[in-house]
Amino acid sequence: MAVHAIETRPVWTVDTADPAQLLIAGFRARYRGHTANAVHTDLKHYVGWLMAHDLPILAVQRPHLELYLRHLETWTSTRTGRPFRPATISRMFGTVKLLYKYAAEENYLSKDPSSKIKRPPVPEDEEGRYFLAPLEFAALLKEAEKRPNDHVLVALLGMMGLRISEATQLDIDRNFRVDGGYEVVHFIGKGAKPATMPLPAPVVRAVHRAMGERTEGPLLVSRTGERMDRACAARALARIGRAAGIESHITPHALRRTFCTAGLLNGVPLRDMQAAMRHADPAQTVRYDRMANGYDRHAAHRVAGYLASMAR
Repeated sequence: MAVHAIETRPVWTVDTADPAQLLIAGFRARYRGHTANAVHTDLKHYVGWLMAHDLPILAVQRPHLELYLRHLETWTSTRTGRPFRPATISRMFGTVKLLYKYAAEENYLSKDPSSKIKRPPVPEDEEGRYFLAPLEFAALLKEAEKRPNDHVLVALLGMMGLRISEATQLDIDRNFRVDGGYEVVHFIGKGAKPATMPLPAPVVRAVHRAMGERTEGPLLVSRTGERMDRACAARALARIGRAAGIESHITPHALRRTFCTAGLLNGVPLRDMQAAMRHADPAQTVRYDRMANGYDRHAAHRVAGYLASMAR
């Protein structure tokens, strides 16, 4: 399997007589959108490593995968001079594990060579898992309210937990409607799954303000009037954060974590928060809770209050 086949060959024009090409094409076809892009990147790196060691993808055994994992842990980019972060290593090796699980399930291999190798753990304080405390979000929102487009961006991500890819696809004339007295937004989420969410009152105000007199076109627009993309949204959030005096770099996904953390902190049941986040597994929702072990919910508060009440 050549690297160029992974880089440029569409999944529907592969050589079906080549089991390796068919395996990778079938595996990649399971994913869409940004997940598919990440899988593409991970496989490109893996296949490049295989070619450098003259290893056929279907001849790989457990020792080879152990060596690949060590490669990921010690690899340093020649362009940036930086190694992979632990979360990146875990994701990249996780993609390889899923590939071989798929290969075993579809009988390309008699057994999965990666089944007994665990994905590397990701530290709790891993960079990129930032979220905003309530007062920080309040400062961000106050600054964002100075401009309608900034306001609705922060509201959709932080008050509703939308992914940036979901927020930027919204059109005024296609995605908003009234249902049962509630203003709702309907969109296609991760994995091409449709979703409908009610708009809370503060978000309704932000949406109407951003729409203005417009009756069609994208809700989120750049300064040039074009549809806002991920990069534009990231730059906008960074700018708003600096203006609000927030030292940490704010990303779109940090606001999604903020939404989940704030909900659980305020007593929203895990089941309801899982539904709002549109997670298949509640364990994934728990991982978004950045204050699970924080001071605000520490067990010492309840225990001390209970014991102190006994002394009165």
